[in-house]
Amino acid sequence: MIEYKKIYRIFLVITLFTVGMNSIDNNYIYAQNKNIYQNELEADNQNKQKNTGTKNKANDKTNNEKTKQDEKNSNTRQDKINNQNIDAEDGYKKNKSMNEEQDISKQYEVYLKNLFDYRNKAIMDHNEEILKKIYDTDIKFGLWAYEHEMKKMQYLKNWSDKQGVVFDEIDAKVKINKMREREKNLYGIICTVCTKYKYYYENQPDIKNEFQIGTQHYLHVRVEDDRYVITKEWYTDPFADSLNLEHINSKEIKSYILSQGQVQFDLSDRQKKAVDYAHKYCGAATNVDDKIYLINPNYKDFNSDGGDCANFASQIMYESGTFSKNPTWNYENGAATKAWVNAQGFKNYLVYSGRGYYLAKGSYEEVYKEAYKLRPGDIVGYEKNGRITHVSTVTGLDSRGYPLVTCHNTDRLLVPWDLGWSDKKIGFHLIKVNY
Repeated sequence: MIEYKKIYRIFLVITLFTVGMNSIDNNYIYAQNKNIYQNELEADNQNKQKNTGTKNKANDKTNNEKTKQDEKNSNTRQDKINNQNIDAEDGYKKNKSMNEEQDISKQYEVYLKNLFDYRNKAIMDHNEEILKKIYDTDIKFGLWAYEHEMKKMQYLKNWSDKQGVVFDEIDAKVKINKMREREKNLYGIICTVCTKYKYYYENQPDIKNEFQIGTQHYLHVRVEDDRYVITKEWYTDPFADSLNLEHINSKEIKSYILSQGQVQFDLSDRQKKAVDYAHKYCGAATNVDDKIYLINPNYKDFNSDGGDCANFASQIMYESGTFSKNPTWNYENGAATKAWVNAQGFKNYLVYSGRGYYLAKGSYEEVYKEAYKLRPGDIVGYEKNGRITHVSTVTGLDSRGYPLVTCHNTDRLLVPWDLGWSDKKIGFHLIKVNY
């Protein structure tokens, strides 16, 4: 037993020692692990704090950039709004200015109409005193303008005496195209004027005839003491080529004209189309929808290239549907052949192609009786210095059967065929057209 007890005590001691050592080792390991864990935890916390700080810095940077971008966007939006407000304000000012200019133009259109009507009344009544008051004759250009109107007044008197007619109304429509104040109370004006003339024959006072003439005017008007005075004027005068009737035997011609009766005639559908087209697109003399200027936009206006009369006469023939284009007589894409656009070339083409033929050729006294055979769609050519310088299309007859023409350069609507051309130096070519 003793031996056993010794052995047991030895085993117990060894066991306790072993357990103690294990306990010490475990405690040491735990402590070590705890230290490592704590160190790792601290390191992890530090890393987290570091990462958090980095993230915060990144977020702060992002937020700052976003804030700056938002501010920039806000500023951009505000700038756009400001620009829009400025544009709107500028647009308002421009519209206001344009409206004011339009109002002024409309106002001066009324003034100019009254001025032109006053002048036309003086011309119609042959009142030189009233006519002179309209112009500043102390200025060279004003004097020239006045002297020209005096010649025009005398020409119309001579023509009406030859014709046996009385003008009883001259009325103007005015459209201002451009206007500016050149100096205080002095205005430069560019305008289009459509003037309607009404007349009757001395032995037919109850039957009124009328025609229209369109003109482009450039003038200076000065306002003084509530009056409007012309100091300068230039316009496309329809009577400029013929202000002389002294050489015509007016009594014999007048007697013949007054003896003519009204002519009854029938027009083919193609002639009607020609007439309708001419009346619609006769430029500043148009009588369509109360317009003051209308030409067909499908055709070039050749006025800046020397004249548009033959071009318009060619249009009238072509648009009637009777005549087709060909290599000699042609218009396409703003370009035209000589036979289409040149007065001399047009007359020659008509006669030599067989599309027209001569009724008569010569001075007014030589052809005026033959002119009564002209009908709508026919052509009158005007010769000056040996060449055809103008052509017109007959589109009607007045109450005495006198042919009336419509044309461009100066624009005319149903104007007596010789008005503005009855001068000894002018020759006439009367051409029937084969519709």
